[in-house]
Amino acid sequence: MSLEVAVAAPFRDRGRDRLGEGEFVVALSLDRDWFTPDQAKRLVDVAAGRGLLTRDDDELVAAFDPTSVTIPDGFVPDESVLREQSTFERVLDALVATGVEKQQAVADINERQRDLGVTIEAAAVLYARKRGVDVDDAADRALAELVDDES
Repeated sequence: MSLEVAVAAPFRDRGRDRLGEGEFVVALSLDRDWFTPDQAKRLVDVAAGRGLLTRDDDELVAAFDPTSVTIPDGFVPDESVLREQSTFERVLDALVATGVEKQQAVADINERQRDLGVTIEAAAVLYARKRGVDVDDAADRALAELVDDES
């Protein structure tokens, strides 16, 4: 996953699993020249939203082992890593990662949505849970989105 590689690079370069946010941004924008400073800040938000980074005061903490990530020679992340995935996309990725065929999952989720009259995100969470796939973070997001829509 190129997001994980992009996030791991600054930690690997400095041999630490905690970095100041400014240091992280400099590593991606000036040292590696992968992103502009604003894009690097956006990457922090996306990575935190996907559970790859946590914030501890003024520091970013890798929520995975950066040394376990291989950075291929010549790797440059695509700007698509700056796009935050929707709740549906996250659930779908989790399902595919467990071996569920993507087209079948989408068809089954669409059917569940029609049958239950719920949002696509809610249907995806229900489908994943029925298959034993942990999607608690996505379920929380789907619930928050429902509450926001009700307000």
